[in-house]
Amino acid sequence: MTSTALTVQQTGRPTGFPTPDHFRFAESPVPEPAPGTALVENLYWSVDPYHREMMDGDFALNAPLEGRSLGRIIATRDPVALPEGEIVFHRQGWRTHAVVRPQEVRRLPRYDGVPLSAHLSLLGGTGLTAYVGLTRIARLREGEDLFVSAAAGGVGTATGRFARLLGAGRLIGSAGTAEKVRYLTGQVGYDAAFDYHEGPVADLLAKAAPTGIDVFVDNVGGAHLGAAIGALRERGRVVRVGTVGQYNTPDTPPAVFDHADLVEKSLRMEGFLVRDHQDVQEELYAFAVPHLLSGALALDETVVDGFERIVEAFLLMLRGGNTGKILVRRSPGL
Repeated sequence: MTSTALTVQQTGRPTGFPTPDHFRFAESPVPEPAPGTALVENLYWSVDPYHREMMDGDFALNAPLEGRSLGRIIATRDPVALPEGEIVFHRQGWRTHAVVRPQEVRRLPRYDGVPLSAHLSLLGGTGLTAYVGLTRIARLREGEDLFVSAAAGGVGTATGRFARLLGAGRLIGSAGTAEKVRYLTGQVGYDAAFDYHEGPVADLLAKAAPTGIDVFVDNVGGAHLGAAIGALRERGRVVRVGTVGQYNTPDTPPAVFDHADLVEKSLRMEGFLVRDHQDVQEELYAFAVPHLLSGALALDETVVDGFERIVEAFLLMLRGGNTGKILVRRSPGL
């Protein structure tokens, strides 16, 4: 076991896109677990769009950042609740080592043939967001047509793959590059996709879905939201997951749409936080794991190796440089 621990701290409040100068790596001795706790050596870290929003005030300056992480218990002062060698999920990420209490971790089921990284992507918060959005918020019905913004990201790829398995009709996605568009239609299972840089989103969506859509899963906001509301059929639903398009550009104009559509087409718009739906976790395992083992479901992940590259990975994600869920891995071969 190494004798040195690293944490990432935020040093300033960014205006617009963060830079490496807004972070620093702080070195300290590896902490000792107190009675009733255990020491976890982290193996995987998640970097997520919501971290950018929290940088504006929720994260304390000059203190370790939080985030989802998977790690192995390497020393314990509570061997019953926190046995040595156990792999656990916790939220003390952005650091190499963490001291945790039993109530702060979730012991992970292990499925032969399912990579550990899946517990931060399809089987983790990313997949749970997609699954809850489809089954609890949209209440997707077989044959319904779905439009997803930021479709090549973690939630977007999971939404597309889950929707296909749940019997959706046509799947339409938007992405930021031609390469991602090809990935969506060639790998994920989308029927149509477009690069939103190629013209007004409303025009691109009308071409991809000329007869309209039933459900819109929105990860972006702005023009995508306005276009989708115009394209929704009667009793259509909007699932609001995030507004990543505005996290780094707070002056982005709000979505413009005909508010009468909400009434005249009996539309429903609902947002949610995945943390309020942890009771669905076991249902997600029961749904997704058999499909992962059969090969009907694949992982969409961009993996960056080395904790020292976690800031680089975060900034890459904010710039749209990832396909699927972006993860940081301690070392190859995990």
